Amino acid sequence: RSSACWDIKMSRRYDTRTTIFSPEGRLYQVEYAMEAIGHAGTCLGILANDGIVLAAERRNTHKLLDEVFFSEKIYKLHDDMACSVAGITSDANVLTNELRLIAQRYILQYQEPIPCEQLVSSLCDIKQAYTQWGGKRPFGVSILYIGWDKHYGFQLYQSDPSGNYGGWKATCIGNNSAAAVSMLKQEYKMDEMTLQDALQLAIKVVSKTLDVSKLTPEKVEIATLTRDNNKTKVQVLPSKDVEELIKKHEAEVAAAEAEKKEKEKQEKGSS
Repeated sequence: RSSACWDIKMSRRYDTRTTIFSPEGRLYQVEYAMEAIGHAGTCLGILANDGIVLAAERRNTHKLLDEVFFSEKIYKLHDDMACSVAGITSDANVLTNELRLIAQRYILQYQEPIPCEQLVSSLCDIKQAYTQWGGKRPFGVSILYIGWDKHYGFQLYQSDPSGNYGGWKATCIGNNSAAAVSMLKQEYKMDEMTLQDALQLAIKVVSKTLDVSKLTPEKVEIATLTRDNNKTKVQVLPSKDVEELIKKHEAEVAAAEAEKKEKEKQEKGSS
């Protein structure tokens, strides 16, 4: 108990400013920003051979809300990139606006789209500055970026409030992200995933990790990034397409349950 009290005292001494290290070498404000993301709506990305899938949990499902927004959690950055956010939405709006500006400045300067990693890295430099200079707090947002460029094809990146980023085959941020990543590890087929497989896997993972009894199109938002006639196409799936995916998943689950029961019956009969 005394050691727990000591930890609390220590954190209280060093968590008032973002720029001060604790004696154990921790930046508490950055850790608290990460914690805020852990309670945010789930977002996951899956890389396939012929495209990328982004799925995001919708938290604002109030029936009186006016559906004026094209999408709540998924933002288009430029012709070849989109992103999904988990965390404080107002912080996310500032960062997505900055991402769009960085992308447009690059196009204006070089007459070609910005490489995916360069855009992610540029924003992470800004995020990192907010952990080093006094009087600022870190952005309480993690971002999943999906994109295509001529250098590396389809790409999926994740960035944190600390300014760290990494490239992924499949990953998840937000609420229950550890359970989702563990499931993706088991289910993801390296170099074999088609876009359709990725969509089904996204629905499977989201249905297991969301804190709802039944998954509905109102609770989840799905976008795909594909290439068609040398052009990148970012599409947020309409509700009826999401509903079809959910129905297909439910049918598969029901079939697996029936098969399991049949096996158990046979085993009982043989014994």
